Amino acid sequence: MNYPDVKKAKEMICEIGKRMYHREYVAANDGNISLKVEDNKILATPTGVSKGFMTEEMISELDLDGNWNGIGMKPTSEIKMHLRVYKENEDVGAVVHAHPPVATAFSVANIELTKPILIENVLLLGPIHIASYAKPGTEEVPQSIAPYCRDYKGVLLANHGALTWGRDLIQAYHRLESMEHYAKILMYSTQVLGSKNELSKEQIEDLKK
Repeated sequence: MNYPDVKKAKEMICEIGKRMYHREYVAANDGNISLKVEDNKILATPTGVSKGFMTEEMISELDLDGNWNGIGMKPTSEIKMHLRVYKENEDVGAVVHAHPPVATAFSVANIELTKPILIENVLLLGPIHIASYAKPGTEEVPQSIAPYCRDYKGVLLANHGALTWGRDLIQAYHRLESMEHYAKILMYSTQVLGSKNELSKEQIEDLKK
């Protein structure tokens, strides 16, 4: 894995934080971001700070066991679920957590985003399941997402929000955007228009080829 240098990585985290905030994927101090910069070193967003107003000096530095080296502000209390993704899937270089309104509404309604209705989502995102409810900041959260970290690109957190990951921060964030876009289309087609046209198994296999 090609890791970004620390300064560039912190700039990227702040930029993605602003995008999340301005797209209303997070409100107030919600959400968190992490990015791997060495085999045993990640950068993470701080606790209690709006993702739209972060600076590079605020970004925390930790190892994969969650030990903070004192650089930056105190890391997010939800760092445990980020660490679990990295440990479950060594190909992951970044993790993003947010509360995009429509996708989060699906998590509240207990409706998984698994309907094959969009070509792009079938190819680039895949099915998004809902992890069982877990209290934020506890060990229950990493345990609930562990089954999805290797074979999927993201997961909904029951009554909470969304978590996506990727080989780098751009890919992880784009998967968050794709998840929310997919959730909107599914909502409009089923709840507003009253129907949906799903791709067949044959069409999906042909697309993958």
